Amino acid sequence: MPPTPNREKRILLRSGKSPYDVFPVEEALHQDVIATNSGNLIFSDASHKILETPGTEVVSNGVRTEVAAADRINEEYDAFVVPLANAFRPSFEPQLKRLTRLISRLRIPVVVLGIGAQAGLSYNAARLKPMEPSVREFVSAVLDRSASIGVRGEFTEKYLKDLGFHDVEVIGCPSLFMYGKELAVTKRTSALSGDSRIAVNGSHSAVQKQGLDKVIARAHARYPHLTFIGQNLSDARQLHWRDLSHPNARVTAIPTHPDHPMYREDKVRVYVDPVTWIDDLRGYDFSFGSRIHGNIAALLAGTPATVLCGDSRTLELCRYFDIPHRRIDKLTAELDPAQLYEEADFTGFSGGHLERFERFTAFLDRNGLENTFTHGDGGAAFEARMKELTFPAGVRPWNDADLASLTSRFGWMHSRIAELSLDNAQLKRELERGAATSGTAASASVYRRARRVVGRPIRRALQSGRQ
Repeated sequence: MPPTPNREKRILLRSGKSPYDVFPVEEALHQDVIATNSGNLIFSDASHKILETPGTEVVSNGVRTEVAAADRINEEYDAFVVPLANAFRPSFEPQLKRLTRLISRLRIPVVVLGIGAQAGLSYNAARLKPMEPSVREFVSAVLDRSASIGVRGEFTEKYLKDLGFHDVEVIGCPSLFMYGKELAVTKRTSALSGDSRIAVNGSHSAVQKQGLDKVIARAHARYPHLTFIGQNLSDARQLHWRDLSHPNARVTAIPTHPDHPMYREDKVRVYVDPVTWIDDLRGYDFSFGSRIHGNIAALLAGTPATVLCGDSRTLELCRYFDIPHRRIDKLTAELDPAQLYEEADFTGFSGGHLERFERFTAFLDRNGLENTFTHGDGGAAFEARMKELTFPAGVRPWNDADLASLTSRFGWMHSRIAELSLDNAQLKRELERGAATSGTAASASVYRRARRVVGRPIRRALQSGRQ
Protein backbone atom coordinates (compact mmCIF):
# COMPACT_ATOMS: atom_id res chain seq x y z
CA MET A 1 0.00 0.00 0.00
CA PRO A 2 1.63 3.32 -1.04
CA PRO A 3 1.96 5.97 1.67
CA THR A 4 -0.67 8.68 1.79
CA PRO A 5 0.63 12.10 0.61
CA ASN A 6 1.57 14.52 3.42
CA ARG A 7 1.41 11.73 5.97
CA GLU A 8 4.38 10.68 8.07
CA LYS A 9 5.76 7.39 6.88
CA ARG A 10 5.68 4.59 9.44
CA ILE A 11 8.18 1.73 9.46
CA LEU A 12 7.69 -1.40 11.51
CA LEU A 13 11.12 -2.62 12.65
CA ARG A 14 11.82 -6.12 13.88
CA SER A 15 13.62 -5.44 17.15
CA GLY A 16 13.51 -6.48 20.79
CA LYS A 17 12.66 -2.97 21.90
CA SER A 18 12.83 0.65 20.85
CA PRO A 19 16.13 2.38 21.71
CA TYR A 20 14.03 4.86 23.72
CA ASP A 21 12.51 2.19 25.98
CA VAL A 22 14.15 2.10 29.40
CA PHE A 23 13.62 -1.04 31.47
CA PRO A 24 14.90 -1.82 34.96
CA VAL A 25 17.26 -4.78 34.82
CA GLU A 26 14.75 -7.18 36.37
CA GLU A 27 12.07 -6.28 33.84
CA ALA A 28 14.52 -6.40 30.91
CA LEU A 29 15.51 -9.92 31.87
CA HIS A 30 11.95 -11.00 32.55
CA GLN A 31 10.71 -9.75 29.17
CA ASP A 32 13.90 -10.79 27.36
CA VAL A 33 14.13 -7.49 25.51
CA ILE A 34 17.53 -8.55 24.14
CA ALA A 35 15.94 -11.54 22.31
CA THR A 36 18.34 -13.94 24.11
CA ASN A 37 21.49 -12.04 22.99
CA SER A 38 22.28 -8.38 23.66
CA GLY A 39 24.21 -8.21 20.38
CA ASN A 40 20.82 -8.11 18.64
CA LEU A 41 20.17 -4.65 20.07
CA ILE A 42 23.39 -3.28 18.58
CA PHE A 43 22.15 -3.70 15.02
CA SER A 44 18.48 -3.03 15.75
CA ASP A 45 19.25 0.25 17.55
CA ALA A 46 21.52 1.26 14.66
CA SER A 47 18.75 0.44 12.17
CA HIS A 48 16.25 2.50 14.16
CA LYS A 49 18.55 5.52 14.21
CA ILE A 50 19.44 5.21 10.51
CA LEU A 51 15.80 4.95 9.37
CA GLU A 52 14.38 7.67 11.63
CA THR A 53 14.05 10.83 9.53
CA PRO A 54 11.87 13.95 9.98
CA GLY A 55 9.17 12.30 7.85
CA THR A 56 9.51 8.77 9.19
CA GLU A 57 8.43 7.13 12.43
CA VAL A 58 10.11 3.84 13.35
CA VAL A 59 8.17 1.43 15.59
CA SER A 60 9.60 -1.71 17.22
CA ASN A 61 7.59 -4.91 16.94
CA GLY A 62 9.24 -6.46 20.00
CA VAL A 63 10.50 -9.35 17.80
CA ARG A 64 6.98 -10.73 17.81
CA THR A 65 5.99 -12.57 14.65
CA GLU A 66 2.21 -12.34 14.74
CA VAL A 67 0.91 -13.76 11.49
CA ALA A 68 -2.63 -12.80 12.49
CA ALA A 69 -1.51 -9.15 12.67
CA ALA A 70 -0.77 -8.97 8.93
CA ASP A 71 -3.91 -6.98 8.06
CA ARG A 72 -3.24 -4.46 10.80
CA ILE A 73 0.39 -4.09 9.69
CA ASN A 74 -0.73 -3.53 6.10
CA GLU A 75 -3.11 -0.84 7.30
CA GLU A 76 -0.85 0.98 9.77
CA TYR A 77 2.64 0.77 8.24
CA ASP A 78 4.37 1.63 4.99
CA ALA A 79 7.22 -0.87 5.25
CA PHE A 80 8.43 -3.77 7.36
CA VAL A 81 12.21 -3.70 7.93
CA VAL A 82 13.88 -6.85 9.23
CA PRO A 83 17.48 -6.60 10.49
CA LEU A 84 18.78 -10.13 10.97
CA ALA A 85 22.05 -11.84 11.82
CA ASN A 86 22.67 -15.58 11.36
CA ALA A 87 19.07 -16.44 10.51
CA PHE A 88 19.97 -19.16 8.02
CA ARG A 89 20.80 -21.80 10.61
CA PRO A 90 18.88 -24.96 11.61
CA SER A 91 18.01 -23.76 15.12
CA PHE A 92 16.33 -20.64 13.70
CA GLU A 93 14.24 -22.47 11.10
CA PRO A 94 10.95 -22.39 13.08
CA GLN A 95 11.24 -18.60 13.50
CA LEU A 96 12.18 -18.23 9.84
CA LYS A 97 9.06 -20.13 8.82
CA ARG A 98 6.85 -17.89 10.98
CA LEU A 99 8.46 -14.80 9.46
CA THR A 100 7.77 -16.21 6.01
CA ARG A 101 4.11 -16.77 6.83
CA LEU A 102 3.78 -13.20 8.04
CA ILE A 103 5.66 -11.67 5.10
CA SER A 104 3.59 -13.68 2.63
CA ARG A 105 0.48 -11.92 3.92
CA LEU A 106 1.94 -8.41 3.71
CA ARG A 107 1.20 -6.02 0.85
CA ILE A 108 3.78 -3.43 1.96
CA PRO A 109 7.51 -3.46 1.12
CA VAL A 110 9.63 -5.80 3.22
CA VAL A 111 13.36 -5.04 3.46
CA VAL A 112 15.88 -7.40 5.05
CA LEU A 113 19.13 -5.93 6.41
CA GLY A 114 22.28 -8.00 6.85
CA ILE A 115 21.00 -11.58 6.98
CA GLY A 116 23.59 -14.33 7.21
CA ALA A 117 24.02 -18.06 6.75
CA GLN A 118 25.88 -19.93 9.47
CA ALA A 119 28.39 -22.64 8.71
CA GLY A 120 31.94 -23.50 9.70
CA LEU A 121 35.11 -21.62 8.89
CA SER A 122 35.49 -23.68 5.70
CA TYR A 123 32.29 -22.10 4.31
CA ASN A 124 30.74 -25.54 3.73
CA ALA A 125 26.96 -25.12 3.50
CA ALA A 126 26.17 -28.83 3.73
CA ARG A 127 24.61 -28.49 7.20
CA LEU A 128 22.06 -26.07 5.74
CA LYS A 129 20.83 -28.52 3.09
CA PRO A 130 17.81 -29.78 5.10
CA MET A 131 16.46 -26.25 5.56
CA GLU A 132 16.85 -25.13 1.94
CA PRO A 133 13.08 -25.21 1.27
CA SER A 134 12.51 -22.84 4.21
CA VAL A 135 15.28 -20.51 3.02
CA ARG A 136 13.89 -20.47 -0.53
CA GLU A 137 10.38 -19.66 0.68
CA PHE A 138 11.65 -16.87 2.92
CA VAL A 139 13.89 -15.22 0.32
CA SER A 140 11.20 -15.54 -2.38
CA ALA A 141 8.63 -13.87 -0.11
CA VAL A 142 11.07 -11.03 0.67
CA LEU A 143 12.09 -10.47 -2.95
CA ASP A 144 8.44 -10.32 -4.00
CA ARG A 145 8.26 -7.23 -1.79
CA SER A 146 11.67 -5.59 -2.25
CA ALA A 147 14.27 -4.82 -4.90
CA SER A 148 16.96 -6.96 -3.29
CA ILE A 149 17.97 -8.69 -0.08
CA GLY A 150 20.90 -7.41 1.99
CA VAL A 151 23.34 -10.05 3.27
CA ARG A 152 26.27 -9.97 5.69
CA GLY A 153 29.09 -11.06 3.40
CA GLU A 154 30.62 -13.23 0.74
CA PHE A 155 29.56 -16.62 2.07
CA THR A 156 25.87 -15.76 2.37
CA GLU A 157 25.93 -14.06 -1.04
CA LYS A 158 27.29 -17.22 -2.69
CA TYR A 159 24.92 -19.43 -0.70
CA LEU A 160 21.83 -17.57 -1.96
CA LYS A 161 23.12 -17.25 -5.50
CA ASP A 162 23.75 -21.01 -5.57
CA LEU A 163 20.07 -21.39 -4.63
CA GLY A 164 19.17 -19.38 -7.73
CA PHE A 165 18.63 -15.91 -6.28
CA HIS A 166 20.34 -13.01 -8.05
CA ASP A 167 18.99 -9.89 -6.33
CA VAL A 168 21.45 -10.30 -3.48
CA GLU A 169 23.62 -7.44 -2.18
CA VAL A 170 26.44 -7.61 0.34
CA ILE A 171 25.85 -4.74 2.79
CA GLY A 172 27.45 -6.08 5.98
CA CYS A 173 25.67 -5.28 9.23
CA PRO A 174 23.82 -1.99 9.89
CA SER A 175 25.46 -1.77 13.32
CA LEU A 176 28.69 -0.35 11.91
CA PHE A 177 26.80 2.47 10.20
CA MET A 178 25.32 3.76 13.46
CA TYR A 179 27.44 6.92 13.20
CA GLY A 180 27.23 7.37 9.45
CA LYS A 181 30.07 7.74 7.01
CA GLU A 182 32.80 8.38 9.57
CA LEU A 183 34.16 5.70 11.86
CA ALA A 184 37.78 5.95 12.92
CA VAL A 185 39.53 3.59 15.31
CA THR A 186 43.02 4.43 16.53
CA LYS A 187 45.33 2.91 19.11
CA ARG A 188 45.59 5.12 22.19
CA THR A 189 48.78 3.51 23.43
CA SER A 190 51.76 1.98 21.69
CA ALA A 191 51.43 -1.35 23.50
CA LEU A 192 49.33 -3.04 26.16
CA SER A 193 50.71 -3.30 29.67
CA GLY A 194 49.63 -4.58 33.04
CA ASP A 195 47.78 -1.30 33.58
CA SER A 196 45.73 -1.58 30.38
CA ARG A 197 41.96 -1.94 30.52
CA ILE A 198 41.01 -4.90 28.34
CA ALA A 199 37.57 -6.29 27.50
CA VAL A 200 37.19 -9.92 26.49
CA ASN A 201 34.08 -11.64 25.20
CA GLY A 202 33.12 -15.11 24.07
CA SER A 203 30.32 -17.59 23.58
CA HIS A 204 29.78 -20.68 25.71
CA SER A 205 30.72 -22.80 22.72
CA ALA A 206 34.03 -20.96 22.20
CA VAL A 207 34.85 -21.35 25.89
CA GLN A 208 33.84 -24.98 26.15
CA LYS A 209 34.93 -26.36 22.77
CA GLN A 210 37.33 -23.96 21.06
CA GLY A 211 39.90 -23.26 23.75
CA LEU A 212 38.88 -19.73 24.67
CA ASP A 213 38.76 -20.70 28.35
CA LYS A 214 42.56 -21.08 28.45
CA VAL A 215 43.08 -17.77 26.67
CA ILE A 216 40.81 -16.00 29.17
CA ALA A 217 42.46 -17.68 32.16
CA ARG A 218 45.93 -16.61 30.99
CA ALA A 219 44.78 -13.03 30.31
CA HIS A 220 43.08 -12.90 33.71
CA ALA A 221 46.35 -13.85 35.40
CA ARG A 222 48.39 -11.25 33.47
CA TYR A 223 46.04 -8.25 33.27
CA PRO A 224 44.44 -7.04 36.53
CA HIS A 225 42.00 -4.78 34.68
CA LEU A 226 40.53 -7.45 32.41
CA THR A 227 36.71 -7.50 32.17
CA PHE A 228 34.59 -10.21 30.57
CA ILE A 229 31.46 -8.95 28.78
CA GLY A 230 28.77 -11.56 28.28
CA GLN A 231 25.81 -11.29 25.92
CA ASN A 232 23.35 -14.13 26.54
CA LEU A 233 20.17 -13.77 28.56
CA SER A 234 21.41 -16.72 30.61
CA ASP A 235 24.64 -14.77 31.31
CA ALA A 236 22.67 -11.81 32.62
CA ARG A 237 20.45 -14.00 34.78
CA GLN A 238 23.50 -15.71 36.26
CA LEU A 239 24.91 -12.32 37.17
CA HIS A 240 21.77 -10.72 38.54
CA TRP A 241 19.90 -13.67 40.01
CA ARG A 242 22.59 -16.38 40.25
CA ASP A 243 20.16 -18.40 38.15
CA LEU A 244 21.86 -21.62 37.06
CA SER A 245 18.80 -23.33 35.57
CA HIS A 246 19.82 -22.82 31.91
CA PRO A 247 21.93 -25.50 30.17
CA ASN A 248 24.63 -22.83 29.68
CA ALA A 249 25.28 -23.08 33.42
CA ARG A 250 27.10 -26.34 32.78
CA VAL A 251 29.95 -24.27 31.31
CA THR A 252 31.69 -23.29 34.54
CA ALA A 253 34.82 -22.01 32.74
CA ILE A 254 32.99 -18.92 31.45
CA PRO A 255 33.39 -15.86 33.71
CA THR A 256 29.63 -15.29 33.96
CA HIS A 257 29.38 -18.46 36.07
CA PRO A 258 29.35 -17.80 39.85
CA ASP A 259 32.13 -20.35 40.36
CA HIS A 260 34.56 -18.42 38.14
CA PRO A 261 37.14 -16.19 39.88
CA MET A 262 36.33 -13.23 37.60
CA TYR A 263 32.71 -13.42 38.83
CA ARG A 264 33.85 -13.25 42.43
CA GLU A 265 36.18 -10.34 41.57
CA ASP A 266 33.35 -8.32 39.97
CA LYS A 267 35.09 -8.38 36.58
CA VAL A 268 32.06 -9.39 34.52
CA ARG A 269 29.29 -7.37 32.88
CA VAL A 270 26.26 -7.86 30.62
CA TYR A 271 24.47 -4.88 29.08
CA VAL A 272 20.76 -4.64 28.29
CA ASP A 273 21.17 -1.35 26.40
CA PRO A 274 23.74 -0.65 23.64
CA VAL A 275 24.19 2.97 24.76
CA THR A 276 25.71 2.01 28.14
CA TRP A 277 27.67 -0.83 26.56
CA ILE A 278 29.32 1.44 23.99
CA ASP A 279 29.86 4.25 26.50
CA ASP A 280 31.64 1.95 28.93
CA LEU A 281 33.89 0.55 26.19
CA ARG A 282 35.17 4.06 25.42
CA GLY A 283 37.25 3.73 28.56
CA TYR A 284 39.01 0.54 27.44
CA ASP A 285 42.29 0.18 25.58
CA PHE A 286 41.41 -3.01 23.70
CA SER A 287 38.69 -5.61 23.15
CA PHE A 288 39.00 -9.14 21.84
CA GLY A 289 37.05 -12.38 21.74
CA SER A 290 34.69 -14.48 19.65
CA ARG A 291 31.60 -12.24 19.89
CA ILE A 292 31.25 -10.21 16.69
CA HIS A 293 28.87 -7.60 18.14
CA GLY A 294 30.77 -7.46 21.41
CA ASN A 295 33.76 -6.28 19.40
CA ILE A 296 31.64 -4.10 17.10
CA ALA A 297 30.43 -2.30 20.25
CA ALA A 298 34.10 -1.57 21.00
CA LEU A 299 34.77 -0.34 17.46
CA LEU A 300 31.75 1.96 17.68
CA ALA A 301 33.33 3.34 20.86
CA GLY A 302 36.55 3.99 18.95
CA THR A 303 38.31 1.21 20.87
CA PRO A 304 40.59 -1.19 18.94
CA ALA A 305 39.25 -4.74 18.75
CA THR A 306 40.20 -8.12 17.30
CA VAL A 307 37.63 -10.84 16.58
CA LEU A 308 38.48 -14.49 17.14
CA CYS A 309 36.40 -16.04 14.37
CA GLY A 310 34.80 -19.39 15.05
CA ASP A 311 32.35 -19.70 12.15
CA SER A 312 31.31 -18.26 8.80
CA ARG A 313 29.03 -15.58 10.24
CA THR A 314 31.87 -13.84 12.08
CA LEU A 315 34.50 -14.51 9.41
CA GLU A 316 32.54 -13.09 6.47
CA LEU A 317 31.64 -9.95 8.41
CA CYS A 318 35.24 -9.37 9.46
CA ARG A 319 36.41 -9.83 5.88
CA TYR A 320 33.82 -7.42 4.52
CA PHE A 321 34.54 -4.66 7.04
CA ASP A 322 38.27 -5.38 7.24
CA ILE A 323 38.06 -5.90 11.00
CA PRO A 324 41.26 -7.35 12.50
CA HIS A 325 40.62 -11.02 13.15
CA ARG A 326 42.09 -14.45 13.69
CA ARG A 327 40.64 -17.91 13.24
CA ILE A 328 39.92 -19.35 16.65
CA ASP A 329 40.94 -22.83 15.52
CA LYS A 330 44.48 -21.53 14.97
CA LEU A 331 44.92 -20.15 18.48
CA THR A 332 47.08 -21.51 21.26
CA ALA A 333 46.60 -21.21 25.00
CA GLU A 334 49.62 -18.90 25.10
CA LEU A 335 47.86 -16.23 23.07
CA ASP A 336 48.35 -12.83 24.66
CA PRO A 337 46.03 -9.86 23.94
CA ALA A 338 49.15 -7.69 23.69
CA GLN A 339 50.13 -9.67 20.61
CA LEU A 340 46.68 -9.21 19.05
CA TYR A 341 46.85 -5.49 19.81
CA GLU A 342 50.27 -5.14 18.22
CA GLU A 343 49.15 -6.94 15.05
CA ALA A 344 45.81 -5.12 14.69
CA ASP A 345 45.77 -2.80 11.67
CA PHE A 346 42.74 -0.54 11.20
CA THR A 347 43.82 1.07 7.93
CA GLY A 348 41.39 -0.95 5.83
CA PHE A 349 38.62 -0.75 8.40
CA SER A 350 38.65 3.04 8.60
CA GLY A 351 39.80 3.70 5.04
CA GLY A 352 37.09 1.60 3.43
CA HIS A 353 34.24 2.71 5.65
CA LEU A 354 32.94 5.49 3.41
CA GLU A 355 32.65 3.19 0.39
CA ARG A 356 30.82 0.57 2.44
CA PHE A 357 28.53 3.25 3.90
CA GLU A 358 27.63 4.52 0.44
CA ARG A 359 26.92 0.96 -0.70
CA PHE A 360 24.62 0.49 2.28
CA THR A 361 22.68 3.73 1.74
CA ALA A 362 22.38 2.97 -1.99
CA PHE A 363 20.77 -0.34 -0.99
CA LEU A 364 18.31 1.54 1.19
CA ASP A 365 17.55 3.95 -1.67
CA ARG A 366 16.85 1.10 -4.09
CA ASN A 367 14.42 -0.33 -1.56
CA GLY A 368 12.60 2.96 -1.01
CA LEU A 369 13.98 3.73 2.44
CA GLU A 370 15.34 7.11 3.48
CA ASN A 371 18.20 7.42 5.95
CA THR A 372 18.96 10.08 8.52
CA PHE A 373 22.43 10.85 7.12
CA THR A 374 21.17 11.67 3.62
CA HIS A 375 17.60 12.76 4.29
CA GLY A 376 17.66 13.88 7.92
CA ASP A 377 19.79 15.50 10.59
CA GLY A 378 22.46 12.82 10.75
CA GLY A 379 20.92 11.34 13.87
CA ALA A 380 21.24 14.51 15.98
CA ALA A 381 17.65 14.34 17.26
CA PHE A 382 18.07 10.65 18.03
CA GLU A 383 21.23 11.26 20.04
CA ALA A 384 19.69 14.23 21.87
CA ARG A 385 16.69 12.16 22.90
CA MET A 386 18.92 9.31 24.07
CA LYS A 387 20.91 11.69 26.27
CA GLU A 388 17.72 12.71 28.07
CA LEU A 389 17.14 9.11 29.17
CA THR A 390 18.76 7.30 32.08
CA PHE A 391 19.58 3.69 31.26
CA PRO A 392 20.58 1.05 33.81
CA ALA A 393 24.26 0.30 34.22
CA GLY A 394 25.68 -2.98 33.03
CA VAL A 395 24.48 -6.02 34.95
CA ARG A 396 27.19 -7.06 37.40
CA PRO A 397 27.76 -10.17 39.54
CA TRP A 398 25.58 -10.53 42.61
CA ASN A 399 28.26 -11.04 45.22
CA ASP A 400 26.60 -9.09 48.02
CA ALA A 401 23.69 -9.90 50.26
CA ASP A 402 23.37 -6.33 51.52
CA LEU A 403 20.01 -4.73 52.22
CA ALA A 404 20.09 -2.53 49.10
CA SER A 405 20.67 -5.40 46.68
CA LEU A 406 18.03 -7.54 48.35
CA THR A 407 15.53 -4.68 48.47
CA SER A 408 15.70 -3.98 44.73
CA ARG A 409 15.32 -7.63 43.80
CA PHE A 410 12.59 -8.51 46.26
CA GLY A 411 10.82 -5.23 45.49
CA TRP A 412 10.51 -6.32 41.88
CA MET A 413 9.29 -9.76 42.92
CA HIS A 414 6.69 -8.16 45.16
CA SER A 415 5.41 -6.03 42.27
CA ARG A 416 5.16 -9.11 40.04
CA ILE A 417 3.17 -10.96 42.72
CA ALA A 418 0.86 -7.94 43.01
CA GLU A 419 0.29 -7.96 39.25
CA LEU A 420 -0.47 -11.67 39.28
CA SER A 421 -2.89 -11.15 42.18
CA LEU A 422 -4.76 -8.58 40.07
CA ASP A 423 -4.81 -11.03 37.16
CA ASN A 424 -6.20 -13.66 39.49
CA ALA A 425 -8.90 -11.34 40.75
CA GLN A 426 -9.89 -10.46 37.19
CA LEU A 427 -10.03 -14.12 36.28
CA LYS A 428 -12.26 -14.89 39.22
CA ARG A 429 -14.66 -12.12 38.19
CA GLU A 430 -14.80 -13.57 34.69
CA LEU A 431 -15.52 -17.02 36.10
CA GLU A 432 -18.31 -15.60 38.20
CA ARG A 433 -19.81 -14.17 35.02
CA GLY A 434 -20.02 -17.62 33.57
CA ALA A 435 -16.58 -18.30 32.07
CA ALA A 436 -16.25 -21.89 30.98
CA THR A 437 -12.97 -22.67 32.77
CA SER A 438 -13.36 -24.16 36.23
CA GLY A 439 -12.23 -22.08 39.16
CA THR A 440 -9.82 -24.75 40.37
CA ALA A 441 -8.03 -24.99 37.03
CA ALA A 442 -7.86 -21.22 36.64
CA SER A 443 -6.43 -20.70 40.11
CA ALA A 444 -3.87 -23.39 39.51
CA SER A 445 -2.89 -21.69 36.26
CA VAL A 446 -2.30 -18.36 38.00
CA TYR A 447 -0.37 -20.12 40.76
CA ARG A 448 1.91 -21.77 38.21
CA ARG A 449 2.51 -18.40 36.53
CA ALA A 450 3.49 -16.89 39.87
CA ARG A 451 5.89 -19.75 40.57
CA ARG A 452 7.53 -19.30 37.17
CA VAL A 453 7.95 -15.55 37.62
CA VAL A 454 9.19 -15.34 41.20
CA GLY A 455 9.99 -18.84 42.41
CA ARG A 456 13.36 -19.31 40.74
CA PRO A 457 14.78 -15.86 41.63
CA ILE A 458 13.72 -16.36 45.25
CA ARG A 459 15.51 -19.70 45.41
CA ARG A 460 18.66 -18.14 43.92
CA ALA A 461 18.50 -15.24 46.34
CA LEU A 462 18.23 -17.58 49.33
CA GLN A 463 21.07 -19.75 48.05
CA SER A 464 23.22 -16.64 47.55
CA GLY A 465 22.59 -15.55 51.11
CA ARG A 466 23.82 -18.92 52.44
CA GLN A 467 27.13 -18.77 50.56
